[in-house]
Amino acid sequence: MAAYLVRRFFGALVVLGGVAVAVFLILHLTGDPALVMLPPDASRQDIINFRHEYGFDKPVLVQFAVFAAHAVRGDFGTSIRHGDPAMSLALQRLPATAELAFAALVLAVVVAIPAGIIAAQKRESPLDYLVRLLALIGQAAPVYWLGIMLILVFGVGLQWFPIGGRGGWDHLVLPTFTLGAFTAAKLMRITRSGMLDVSRLDYVRTAWAKGLAPLAVTLKHTLRNAVLPIVTVIGLELGNLLSGAVITETIFSWPGIGRLAVQAIYDRDYPVVEAIVVLTAAIFVGINLLVDITYAALDPRVTYG
Repeated sequence: MAAYLVRRFFGALVVLGGVAVAVFLILHLTGDPALVMLPPDASRQDIINFRHEYGFDKPVLVQFAVFAAHAVRGDFGTSIRHGDPAMSLALQRLPATAELAFAALVLAVVVAIPAGIIAAQKRESPLDYLVRLLALIGQAAPVYWLGIMLILVFGVGLQWFPIGGRGGWDHLVLPTFTLGAFTAAKLMRITRSGMLDVSRLDYVRTAWAKGLAPLAVTLKHTLRNAVLPIVTVIGLELGNLLSGAVITETIFSWPGIGRLAVQAIYDRDYPVVEAIVVLTAAIFVGINLLVDITYAALDPRVTYG
């Protein structure tokens, strides 16, 4: 296991380095930030001074060398818009995104896994068809449409919940449902299909033939052996929720890194965009490693040479 972790650590460094190079090159192909950040009536000398202050007047290779030398220390420069360290801005917004992402994931797990188990146990029943229909709708409905509908119905119409901002638990309800719907739908399908696949195996049939309690067969023999794909999806979806909450945060004015990333992209605030992309990539890599380690704990047959 130790050798495996060392290999994964160095592999993670390679991935993060590739991500940093890619985002640097892509951002520098989007245009001149001086034309966005400065007012339309800025003089040519103001534009020249701005480019010189932030190093945009240097060759791209020189800019990348400076960027790489600072990035290895976690320094992605100063935000052009805010004037604060870029990574500090991203880390300040991360707790808000983490709160929303974990709430959405908990909602998805609590709803989807029991629903998937019940649908598999009641295959081809009306309840099974209902679960499959909800899963289809959940994966097909666009996030922005679902968020707007929830705002119109429960925020504007019924006025049960706030429609924007971060505050108490009531501010969390609508964005949690919006962000967690797709994940819940995917987990329903994965859980149902996994349970059906395992239920056809010999050891599950043997458990039923022994007369074990239905709950014991379902949880100990069926779900336990179908859990690896579910864990994989949960891990991947947690990474997606942490990094992909851009639309939800924008709709509900949620002060997370997704909303900060959108604003930084519009402003061509290169340091902030680079910091956010590398940070989310690091989160993805860490979650994937955690999922791999969890495999061995859940299934003794899984080993790492």
